[in-house]
Amino acid sequence: MAFNFGAAAGAAAANPTGAFGGFGTTTTAPGSAFSFSAPANTGTTGLFGATQNKGFGFGTGFGGAGTGTGLGTGLGTGLGFGGFSTQQQQPTLGGLFSQPTQAPSQSNQLINTASALSAPILLGDERDAILAKWNQLQAFWGAGKGYFNSNIAPVEFTQENPFCRFKAVGYSCMPNNKDEDGLVVLVFNRKEVDIRNQQQQLVESLHKILGGNQTLAVNVEGVKTLPDDQTEVVIYVVERSPNGTSRRVPATTLYAHFEQINIKTVLQQLGVTLSMARTELSPAQIKQLLQNPPAGVDPIIWEQAKVDNPDPEKLIPVPMVGFKELLRRLKVQDQMTKQHQTRLDIISEDISELQKNQTTTMAKIAQYKRKLMDLSHRTLQVLIKQEIQRKSGYAIQADEEQLRVQLDTIQCELNAPTQFKGRLNELMSQIRMQNHFGAVRAEERYYIDADLLQEIKQHLKQQQEGLTHLISIIKDDLEDIKLIEHGLNESIPIRGGIFS
Repeated sequence: MAFNFGAAAGAAAANPTGAFGGFGTTTTAPGSAFSFSAPANTGTTGLFGATQNKGFGFGTGFGGAGTGTGLGTGLGTGLGFGGFSTQQQQPTLGGLFSQPTQAPSQSNQLINTASALSAPILLGDERDAILAKWNQLQAFWGAGKGYFNSNIAPVEFTQENPFCRFKAVGYSCMPNNKDEDGLVVLVFNRKEVDIRNQQQQLVESLHKILGGNQTLAVNVEGVKTLPDDQTEVVIYVVERSPNGTSRRVPATTLYAHFEQINIKTVLQQLGVTLSMARTELSPAQIKQLLQNPPAGVDPIIWEQAKVDNPDPEKLIPVPMVGFKELLRRLKVQDQMTKQHQTRLDIISEDISELQKNQTTTMAKIAQYKRKLMDLSHRTLQVLIKQEIQRKSGYAIQADEEQLRVQLDTIQCELNAPTQFKGRLNELMSQIRMQNHFGAVRAEERYYIDADLLQEIKQHLKQQQEGLTHLISIIKDDLEDIKLIEHGLNESIPIRGGIFS
């Protein structure tokens, strides 16, 4: 049996005349019988009901498409990787070696694919080699038709073919919810705001779908936003018995009821594009999934993916084919990042508020402590005055005399020079000296490095030498000026005598 990589539940068409206010009519193609799609699985209300920081879930339920019989388990939605199905698909290259007994149509399809990629005989000349390269390019891309013989229909290349290059293997978290938890996922083609605003109407509509039985109560476990304006709603139904006990309806039972043709039509009118039961996989199911590589994935790569699984107990390898799956992962990653950032902002605000409350509480506690001490002193003073008034006129009793003697002894010990009072005075003196030295040290805020101080001294020395040299020059000039003045004074009488 080949397990092929198929698609999850299909497209939805809006109808304004839906039974549920604000929700239109949608039509959903039945999911593949054995398929996966990946959900966003962060938080307790995620598709798997467990807090995860990474990984992508996988979904559309096990079991017959549209019947709800089969295994009846679903593994989530949101990041659909297509799926594995039991329908007959084109054989993979790995199947050529690992499964020697193939159906005739699969063998012919494989032979035709190999002929289109290696040796087409359409034109009979060198152009066939160019055609072979073109067919290889189409196979690598995963789209187009490969012509190889004029008498045989061309080969259709899809992304599931073993030669497609745009594929990889990732890991998704496995659900850990029990069937007894009764969790069923409903994916609505509506925004989260619309779902939350009309949540009560949704619960009433689902209760009507269940027959309006008063012993049944529909509960919403969580509401979560999905890419492309879709919303995931996790519900469970509680059944109450006449004797007062209650239990949750098993997830497989509720999922089977929702998969009935008439019920599914009504759900589509409410805007439901996909429904699945959130239950964990059995060891046999996990073993079957791991032993059969998906269509288009080489068995060697699949085995290596199983070896590289970082946590085989919680994660399972799933194929990623094409850019659509990559875009879907990117959308969900952006969405999860926004949700994480929003949650971090909320936590940050809560922490800030708690810090403010803590500061206020500590201040109040200190205030109450001071008030308590004040009240204690006042109470003690009142007791003392009351006791004095009560004992006025009475002689000192023996126990009071003993207390007086003890108090006098303690007072003498405290006042002794070498006892506590002297030590306290000495400690007070040391504290005052330390405070004085600390104040002095506090004033000396700056200091100069030794090298820098030496440079400053050298610079000041050069300045001093320059000033000394300048002063000497000025003195020499003054001497010259005096000599000139003296010569001028002596020459003036001589000239006067000549002219006279």
